[in-house]
Amino acid sequence: MLEMSKPLVAERADSTNVTLAGIGTALPPYKLPQAMAQEYARALLGPRYPHFERLAPAFENAGVDMRHLVQPVTWYEQDHNWADRGVAYLQAGTQMFVDSATAALADADCTAKGVDVIVTVSSTGIATPTLEAQAFKAMGFRTDVQRVPVFGLGCAGGVTGLSLARRLAASRPGQTVLMVAAEACSLSFRTDRLQKADIIATVLFGDGAAAVVLRSGTAVDVGKVTLGDGQEHIWPDTLGIMGWDVDENGLGVVFDRSIPSFVEQNFRAALIGMLECANIPLEAVDRFVCHPGGAKVLEAIETTMSLPKGSLDAEREILRAAGNMSAPTALFVLDRVLKSGQTGQLALCALGPGFTASLLPLSVAS
Repeated sequence: MLEMSKPLVAERADSTNVTLAGIGTALPPYKLPQAMAQEYARALLGPRYPHFERLAPAFENAGVDMRHLVQPVTWYEQDHNWADRGVAYLQAGTQMFVDSATAALADADCTAKGVDVIVTVSSTGIATPTLEAQAFKAMGFRTDVQRVPVFGLGCAGGVTGLSLARRLAASRPGQTVLMVAAEACSLSFRTDRLQKADIIATVLFGDGAAAVVLRSGTAVDVGKVTLGDGQEHIWPDTLGIMGWDVDENGLGVVFDRSIPSFVEQNFRAALIGMLECANIPLEAVDRFVCHPGGAKVLEAIETTMSLPKGSLDAEREILRAAGNMSAPTALFVLDRVLKSGQTGQLALCALGPGFTASLLPLSVAS
């Protein structure tokens, strides 16, 4: 009779502790200071977009000092079609996957052979086979590793993907789950489809990847950072707030100007509801760890959650250093917050297409 090395179903997934064993981040090699980004945008977009100068101050007010790109800046001077962007995404996405996953596994003192499940989150390109398969040989995963690629979560992908990885780990005690979020936002840069959202995307977005290793078990002391059950909230009739337009040349960003005001008016109630579903009182949260969608979004979160102005300092530091990288960005912030020595009850939060809020509780032992 065939014996299985691990049980197919846990007795109770919600009684299984899932802990964060390691975290790693990766940035692509090409740096673009914000002042240079503004000059390139003025040269490339200014002649084609008559209202460019009205939006130019956004470069200085965005809270971004530096981005990292998957291509040298000269690549973006040319027009590109789906095929060009696809080749660039496949190469860069695979490399960022390898770099971030390798860092996370090293942090967890784990090898690729020890990974049972891989959750791959990405919304800035299309690859079939997906990125974890592209990276399979370089990483050295087992041939029976289970693959869960996830597309379309956008900026919420890091939090929602980690929530999914946590549920998979909890379903089979003893598992090791690797979650990787890799995004090449810059490949959506367009000079042929000039809308205000395209300018704002040029102001804010960069490229990067982050990976997390999770372990599950029944012992209370299996780790220092324990993950709770993730929650989501989707608002009706908000499909046009954030996402992609898709045409013959590539992806075109949808990034509505109403996002900060929408967050200020609606985020608090949704967040409280998600915390209630997770059985966590609002006053029990010691630190909100937020995806920095932009400087105005961070201000809106602080306002609606009655946080002291400037309290989301790690979020602003990541935004300054690397811009909004979409899905991985919240994990960059989490890495910084954990390394700062923060303990207690954390709430990892992000907003993404849908329009959706995602929340993952984390408990950090002192």
